[in-house]
Amino acid sequence: MSRENAELKGALEALLFVSDEPVPVSRLANVLELKQPAVEAALKELAAEFAEEGRGFQLREVAGGWRMYTHPAYHPQVEEYVLSWDTRRLSQAALEALAVIAYHQPVSRQGVNAVRGVNSEAVISSLIEKGLVREAGRDRSAGNAILYGTTRTFLERFGLKDLSELPPLEEFAPDPETERAIRERLNALDGSMLDMDDDLDGAGDDEAPTVDDGDDDEGTIGGDDGGGPTEAE
Repeated sequence: MSRENAELKGALEALLFVSDEPVPVSRLANVLELKQPAVEAALKELAAEFAEEGRGFQLREVAGGWRMYTHPAYHPQVEEYVLSWDTRRLSQAALEALAVIAYHQPVSRQGVNAVRGVNSEAVISSLIEKGLVREAGRDRSAGNAILYGTTRTFLERFGLKDLSELPPLEEFAPDPETERAIRERLNALDGSMLDMDDDLDGAGDDEAPTVDDGDDDEGTIGGDDGGGPTEAE
């Protein structure tokens, strides 16, 4: 390894260790005043070296940038050491709501309720507070209901480059009957949304659902669905 390459890798390690979010290659290149291809090649080399040496951390490309992560093999020890993480743990209800939003976004609270079979206002509010879910627009065909989507923080926490890396639903279904039930609920929701679109044929553009593709992680809860059993997080 040349001295220049070693210095580049050392600089990258230092920058990534002090970063609390994925750092794009372009930003690293600007800071180091180097070409992006050289920086990207060095990052990939570092990631391979850490993996080969069995280090306690990994360098991974997620959410449009690069970030250091603790190695999954040591997560139990890290979890026990960092006791404050317990307060950030997601409940089963929150995980269910987050899964529906992740796989069906943008989706209204009514859509989440339809899949889960329970009012999800509290858990969606909790997911927004944790920065995992954001307001992604409004569905004007359904009473201007708020539409929700996942955030960049969601990608970071779950180690995903983008939503295409979400595992298939089959991995979460314990048996074919459960998988079929999940798909039927999702298909029913798709059908209701298509029916709403049919009702809008001939209407003006201002009647169509609107979606905001912004990067803001914050969102607000609105009254986009009716009553029903309410579930606490």
